[in-house]
Amino acid sequence: MLENLNLEHVLFLDIETVPMYKSYHDMPENLMKLWDKKAERLASPQEPKTSDELYSRAGIYAEFGKIICISVGFLHGKEFRLKSFYGDDEKILLEEFSEMLNRYYTMPQHLLCAHNGREFDFPFIARRLLVNGLPLPQILDLQGKKPWEVQHLDTMELWRFGDYKHYTSLNLLTTIFNIPSPKDDIDGSMVWQVYWEQNDLERIVTYCQKDTLAVAQLLMRYMGKPLIKDENILVV
Repeated sequence: MLENLNLEHVLFLDIETVPMYKSYHDMPENLMKLWDKKAERLASPQEPKTSDELYSRAGIYAEFGKIICISVGFLHGKEFRLKSFYGDDEKILLEEFSEMLNRYYTMPQHLLCAHNGREFDFPFIARRLLVNGLPLPQILDLQGKKPWEVQHLDTMELWRFGDYKHYTSLNLLTTIFNIPSPKDDIDGSMVWQVYWEQNDLERIVTYCQKDTLAVAQLLMRYMGKPLIKDENILVV
């Protein structure tokens, strides 16, 4: 598949998510009770934790979290152009992201690419679109599509080679492929704290863009192509 891939048809992306509320005690009572049930399943006998202590993990679940940044990147000639949709108002950033998809990514040859995208990024975006009362762009709507019609690439899935039990982080893969690491400031476990406690969304956007670029560089390595040069990276 990759040997025939036109990289200019691929939109690379990464998302950053946080818990919907600043703290467990800020949640509405009805949602708090539902989180309590979720937390019961998340807690382990070896390391029992309360719902409050587990609340930092709420951001990875679309029912309890929200998207604060979607960074995208695409190749245009030698240039790799990066753009981010971000803000405190999730609905606005999702509307802007959807508008871009509906304008530029509507053909069968177009693809979305993310690391662990099939299990996290793509379904998370789709679920949050529906929660916000927004229609799904065609490229995210999987209803009725056959597996080979789904326009999604996943750099983690490509690395599995059919081994569905195997999880490999983006950080590990960039390391073994000698790709400059995007994890030089914060990592995913720190995003909720940087957002809710430090109020530094711009720092998160920078981190998200670095991950998006890392996904593109990883796919270049898979295809045996040279890495994108720093001087060809443009934030728009």
